[in-house]
Amino acid sequence: MPDDYYSEFDSKETIEAIANGLRSGGNEVFLVEADKGLLNWFQNNKVDIVFNIAEGINGESRESQVPAVLDFLGIPYTGSGVLALGVSLNKTLTKKLFEHAGIPTPKYRLITDPAVISDEGLRYPLIAKPNSEGSGKGITMSSVVRNKAELTREVEKTSRVYQQETLVEEFIDGKELTVGILGNYPPAVMPILEIDFSNCKTSGEFFYTWKVKEFEKEVEESKGLSPHWYCPARLSETEAKIIGETALKAFHTIGCVDLSRVDIMLGKDGVPYVLEVNPLPGLDPVDSNFPYIAKCAGMDYGNLMNRILEVAVERHNKNKSLALQERSSR
Repeated sequence: MPDDYYSEFDSKETIEAIANGLRSGGNEVFLVEADKGLLNWFQNNKVDIVFNIAEGINGESRESQVPAVLDFLGIPYTGSGVLALGVSLNKTLTKKLFEHAGIPTPKYRLITDPAVISDEGLRYPLIAKPNSEGSGKGITMSSVVRNKAELTREVEKTSRVYQQETLVEEFIDGKELTVGILGNYPPAVMPILEIDFSNCKTSGEFFYTWKVKEFEKEVEESKGLSPHWYCPARLSETEAKIIGETALKAFHTIGCVDLSRVDIMLGKDGVPYVLEVNPLPGLDPVDSNFPYIAKCAGMDYGNLMNRILEVAVERHNKNKSLALQERSSR
């Protein structure tokens, strides 16, 4: 079992923080485990809406499992639906949609067979990633490769350890950014967060690996796993405008609603390359990007949790109203 096996799952502390944040808004909260008893629980308990943070358990569409059950039962929930969650977890499919929409993304190739590895048309250095993982799983310093032999090693490792295809893309040297988006009518771009790795020389980490994501706010700075966060990012007004527009376009292209986080690398050529979209951004009150971005926008943790709930309720009510209007016009 790899060290990052459990990295997608939220800690008890995060779950309690979310629940307490929602309770601060006057809501009654029940904690429900997203396991095989999920369907039975909801069939026997009435709820108004589900605040969904479930990553799922098995399979390439695991993040869609809980929304699929809730859709089947007609229960509203926060966040994106089955399709957006399924698409976003597949990095290659996501990039194909970006290309079709004219959104810049690094050149790439999907390796489906470790015995047949091609780097044709790609410029080193490259980065090799499991095609259907989140939370930085499978991404380490060795994932950045500089020749065919190193690429072969990483593809074979991904196939062996994660038992899936490998996305290989050009590694963009530039400014690492992440954009939080909240709401629907219209969705709002929050202050852009810049992640600066210049103080991580002790560890040698120079981009968002699994290890940095896991430990960045939990260990002392001397470990070299705590990049500096700038929010708002150190960007010109024009750069910030273009990056915000690009993030919104990616948000809509994937079909996200309510909230999302869009990861972008601003290349030295001035191009904002979209790496991926995360419709289920981490909500750890200590070390997740999204709550920190909201804090920089003047929103404390409890307010953020209740705002996510509010925008979801607003969306469901609007969809219900539109459905009723359509029926009455027939």
